[in-house]
Amino acid sequence: MDFDAAAAGLIFGYLLVVARIGSALVFMPGFGETQVPMRPRLMLALVICAALYPATPVPTVFPGNPTDVAWMLGAEVTIGLWIGLVARILLAAMEFAGFQIGQVSGLANAFGPSLGSFEGATLVASLLLIATITLIFVTDTHHLILQALLYSYTAFPFGMVMLDDLASQAVRAAQHSIYIGTAIAAPFFVMSVVLNLGLGLANRMMPQLPVFLVGAPMLIAVGFFILLVATPAMMEFFLNDLANWLGDFQF
Repeated sequence: MDFDAAAAGLIFGYLLVVARIGSALVFMPGFGETQVPMRPRLMLALVICAALYPATPVPTVFPGNPTDVAWMLGAEVTIGLWIGLVARILLAAMEFAGFQIGQVSGLANAFGPSLGSFEGATLVASLLLIATITLIFVTDTHHLILQALLYSYTAFPFGMVMLDDLASQAVRAAQHSIYIGTAIAAPFFVMSVVLNLGLGLANRMMPQLPVFLVGAPMLIAVGFFILLVATPAMMEFFLNDLANWLGDFQF
């Protein structure tokens, strides 16, 4: 093999790695946040792809047929986007939980910046999202993300795209995300039921009691207290679930 063919094969292999891993990093929690400028994110993705390239089973032979080139790149981009989007769907559980917490705690109208979340995000949702992204790096979960991207070549062999399975797993991930968000917000649902039931009984016993005047600040205060106490367990529950999903790529 001459030098030109070898160089073309190495460059094309690197492009295939960028197609999968780079596409995944576009939406991957922590690496694909829109608050980070695009150029630093792009440079980081290229460096990560270059570091992982020698450990990937990507062939270093440039195909002579343009159709094969398009198919290989398209397949790798599809798998990479699926990995990143599913991880982002799982992260949306924290946004969903924050929205539900704001609803039951009387903070639904306290809007916050849309830091990678939906438009009109509440302060609680933005707080949980920022805390989760921070803890991904503090707890070294980003190492598991990079490891999962490398093991994705075992879970999704090179050049094989099963669209039916990818679509089915994406739907399951969305269902699981809703479950996680509901489980995280469960203590606030209990708090809301108990507190509103107590206020209702108090109103029946003392009709002259201004329930809304007394209940609104009490609901907010109790909601903040539960948020302070339950946040560590909420973060740990989500990070463990994310780590388990990332660990599935090893099998």
